[in-house]
Amino acid sequence: MNQILIIYTGGTIGMMSDPKTKVLRPINFEQIMENVPELERLNARIMVHSFEHIIDSSNMNPDIWSEIAGLIKDNYDQVDGFVILHGSDTMAFTSSALSFMLENLAKPIIFTGSQLPISAIRTDAKENLMTAIEIAKAKKFERARVPEVCIYFDYKLFRGNRAFKYNSSKFEAFRSPNYPILAESGVHLKFSINDIRQPVDGPLKVHKKLASDVAVLKLYPGISPKVVKNILDADVRGIVMETFGAGNTTTDKWFTDLLKGAINDGKVILDISQCKVGTVELGRYETSKELKDMGIANGFDMTYEAAVTKMMFLLGQYEDPLIIKELLETDLRGELTVS
Repeated sequence: MNQILIIYTGGTIGMMSDPKTKVLRPINFEQIMENVPELERLNARIMVHSFEHIIDSSNMNPDIWSEIAGLIKDNYDQVDGFVILHGSDTMAFTSSALSFMLENLAKPIIFTGSQLPISAIRTDAKENLMTAIEIAKAKKFERARVPEVCIYFDYKLFRGNRAFKYNSSKFEAFRSPNYPILAESGVHLKFSINDIRQPVDGPLKVHKKLASDVAVLKLYPGISPKVVKNILDADVRGIVMETFGAGNTTTDKWFTDLLKGAINDGKVILDISQCKVGTVELGRYETSKELKDMGIANGFDMTYEAAVTKMMFLLGQYEDPLIIKELLETDLRGELTVS
């Protein structure tokens, strides 16, 4: 019988409507169990770690990511897999961060939650929770079927650092347009074997140090020099720049001069596209060739969530901007496709 650790951080899945105010309030895990008696029929020993203070995922932060990573490290040898109950709003940030923080991962870490509370009549919470546990304990030849950090939502399993929340009102809350789903739930669980990363030999390494001194520069036509300068001059070491199309920006001299100045000051700038589908191709167009020449890092097809958390992770591990730039452009945990 497989042993699964459920880490309950909060989120809509663990909410209940107050009869008087109709406002959603958090409930404890015992109350969640009361709404899913089917859990007792699973062929698994379920352990639970509930956060002392259940949080809305909008309050998620790197300190809590480190706490979750520590819980995984402390229980890694005792369990076969992990299910993390988490609010959907920032789930893709947390799953992306954990994918970088956990090196040589060989066991499933499945994030899930719901769009409706588990006590609601039409809730999606029960299916999400039950199937997440099934995936976390799934093995073949005594090896985990999905030794990755993943998100399970609405019958689909996504790589955690490839998904993003795109819909706040449908059960189909997440998408992963640049990478295939890893499994799909129907009458049977169907795993996409060729798309699942296999673990490398070696013990689990947990990297808890993150640096949150990251700024975001989202471009738009007509952005002013004052706005760009204020962001680039901020007291940060890393900047995620959301550009147009395949990584393009304005070629106005004031703009490129400001970017060069930030790089000369030792800052690392990562170029990702505002498009949800496709990849950055620095140098393909004249409007991005100068970016490549000055040392802007190519984010390829990374999601915004993966780009921000990968920057935090690398800034926490290294000081040299050139090393950080090289690793930003390197596929570390299946987060990007090098074109």
